[in-house]
This record gives sequence, structure tokens and C-alpha cells, in this order.
Amino acid sequence: MSEDRVEVTLEQQQGYRFEARFNNGTPPLITDEPAPLGNNEGPSPAQLLVTALANCLSDSLIFALGKFRQPNDGIRTEAVGLIGRNEQNRMRVVGVEVTLHLGHPASAFERLERILDQFEQFCTVSQSVAAALPIQLTVLDSDGVKLKG
Repeated sequence: MSEDRVEVTLEQQQGYRFEARFNNGTPPLITDEPAPLGNNEGPSPAQLLVTALANCLSDSLIFALGKFRQPNDGIRTEAVGLIGRNEQNRMRVVGVEVTLHLGHPASAFERLERILDQFEQFCTVSQSVAAALPIQLTVLDSDGVKLKG
């Protein structure tokens, strides 16, 4: 089995601020911690984790809709990372809530139930971390009708 690689190099700029450089030509990204540790000059590692989950689930839904030749535009995603303490009293991301909003009403789609039943399986990030991190997923159509979750 062939493996692709995701490479990143972090270089400390000052304090908790890092510049993340990627091996594939992606523009660099500044990361930082919020005050009082850092200066909030970029997303924190927890924000990046929540963003990665939400973005990957969004991409997976777009992919699945496209695979079935269904409208895959206008999607909006909201995500909340829940931060708490574990049994050792250490701060952790203890859960993530993701809400995907379709760009159209449910009536605009064919085979939507099948698409919603399988799109999560295409998400590399959520499928990689789901065993360790509870992810609550909700899908709404453009009218706010709950379709999943």
C-alpha cells in the first residue's frame, strides 16, 4: 500500500508563535496561543484541530454530493471544540461539534439519504481521530431542516 506524506516544518518566531511551512507549495501559516501564553497572532493548535475536522467533513460532503451529481455549492460549516480536563487534570479537546449547512433545501437533492449515510467515510481526518475524540455531527439543509444528527 502506497502512503502519501503530509510534511510541515514549524519554526519558532517568538514565544508561542510559529511559522508553519508545508512541503507542497501551500503558503506558510502563523500559529500562536491565545493570551496569556501567546499573542493570538494565529490559530492555536486546538483551533487547527477543530478546523481540520470541520474542513475535512465539509470536503467529504462536497465530494459525495459531486459523486452523485448533486448540487455541492453554498455549503457552510460551523464547528465548536469543547476544551476540558482529563482524569489527570490536563487540558484536552474533549469533543467537537460540527454542523454542516447544505446550500440548498433537501428537495433539491436526489439520493440524499444515501449520501448522508456514507460521506463521513471519505473524511480522512475525522475517521483518523474519531476513536479518541467524540465528534457530534449535524447536517441541516438550507431551510434549517435537520437531516442528520
